[in-house]
Amino acid sequence: MLDAFRSAAITAFHDACLARAEWPADDAPARATLPADGPLADAWGWVLANHRFNCSLWDEEDLARRTQAADAEIAANKRNIDRFNQARNDAMERIDDALLRVVGDWPRRDDARLSSETAGAMVDRLSILSLKIHHMGRQTVRTDVDDAHRASTGAKLEQLRRQRDDLAACLDRLLDDVAAGTGWFRIYRQFKMYNDPTLNPVLVAERRRADRPG
Repeated sequence: MLDAFRSAAITAFHDACLARAEWPADDAPARATLPADGPLADAWGWVLANHRFNCSLWDEEDLARRTQAADAEIAANKRNIDRFNQARNDAMERIDDALLRVVGDWPRRDDARLSSETAGAMVDRLSILSLKIHHMGRQTVRTDVDDAHRASTGAKLEQLRRQRDDLAACLDRLLDDVAAGTGWFRIYRQFKMYNDPTLNPVLVAERRRADRPG
């Protein structure tokens, strides 16, 4: 069953999304390529969401480093970064939720190895590596830079591709181990305390000041 959720398909999906001019603002064409039903449809839907949030996060990170923008614009970028990062992490956990619903009752050996990194976390890292490969690839074909720049970025591009290949193999190995009952993973919740108004002490203090009479 997990054969429909392999690294080759995931990275191809990531790359296809990045090749579309309308992505990530319009995700309908990408969504149309995913399974509409079946046990893995939910997992694939969250792969899309995770990748979309990572791409939006990337764009905001670029904008936040402007040196000639008003402070209010940079502040808006920073808030968007925080929002997209939380959404990206939530989607990553939802991938794990969906996969574990599929494999939850599969037999597992007593000595099965627990992976410290979840499948969802690996998919998230593959998404980020796809983004790096996409944008580094653009650097290699720039015409406004010298040959040294193109050579340097070309070498980095090859290294990024190797890193993605290595990670893709690790994801497939984990899923193979889960299918064989020799490996497993559990969800490790992020619990982003700084985004929780009941846990962030600064936000708690702000709310108390706002609620104080007079």
